[in-house]
Amino acid sequence: MSVNTGASNLRKVLEDPNGFVCAPGVYDGLSARMALGAGFDALYMTGAGTAASVHGQADLGICTLNDMRANAEMIANLSPSTPLIADADTGYGGPIMVARTTEQYARAGVAGFHIEDQVQTKRCGHLGGKQLVDLPTYTTRIRAAVQARKRIGSDIVVIARTDALQSLGYDESLTRLRAARDAGADMGFLEGVSSREMAAQAVQDLAPWPLLLNMVEHGATPSLTAQEAMELGFKMIIFPFATIGPALTAMREGLEKLKRLGLPGLDPELTPQMLFRVCGLDESVKLDADAGGAAFEGGVDLQK
Repeated sequence: MSVNTGASNLRKVLEDPNGFVCAPGVYDGLSARMALGAGFDALYMTGAGTAASVHGQADLGICTLNDMRANAEMIANLSPSTPLIADADTGYGGPIMVARTTEQYARAGVAGFHIEDQVQTKRCGHLGGKQLVDLPTYTTRIRAAVQARKRIGSDIVVIARTDALQSLGYDESLTRLRAARDAGADMGFLEGVSSREMAAQAVQDLAPWPLLLNMVEHGATPSLTAQEAMELGFKMIIFPFATIGPALTAMREGLEKLKRLGLPGLDPELTPQMLFRVCGLDESVKLDADAGGAAFEGGVDLQK
């Protein structure tokens, strides 16, 4: 019996020759609810978004394992059958900590996660000046994750990410990904792909091993749609800024309007009831009634 329904579902998609995963980046419960409501079959918990929303800080290795696991567990359990792929940064330490990260993510309901080859004081993959660990240290991280997954009998998908492209070049990046593949990683992740041609070449060079494309608009990678990524041969595409980007813009505009006019001027449909319904109000009311509760007999809509 699988430890994790979301992980089992993710593996089924990856094993399907025609399967493809498109996962919008989410960073909190509301953004996850919105993505689920829009009909997405998978979600991606962005580390940058978690750092920004939990700590109000840039993605500079500030989040701890506890920060990331807690956020991932909350998001994953909003819809346990929907795969959640989560950032796991460097694994938060040596082999013992990487194993602990794997176990905690699996038990939290995470379906898949990626571990990278940056040093512990890491930074966002789309910033310059990244520093890397050596190849043996990287493969040790991957091997520790794979062994932990097997030890607890989990289907959680281990994704090997390399940030070597920026400083060490394409060939060294391939060497690292192949070593991670040999260590048992289920999928590869070449961070910072700089051209469509490179994206296609990576898929070809590492076939039939499945690859993930990280689509950060206005970052190092040229904009590719989910359909284009699938046609190039990728098995998964993530959009880390899909929710936090629009949220940042909307909040900034709304707050500037409040400062200027003294009132946010929200759309009439943005009532408290609307917000709570996005977050499962109707399901909660039904649950209470089905159990014989009477907490909502008078309804929840305001009487005018």
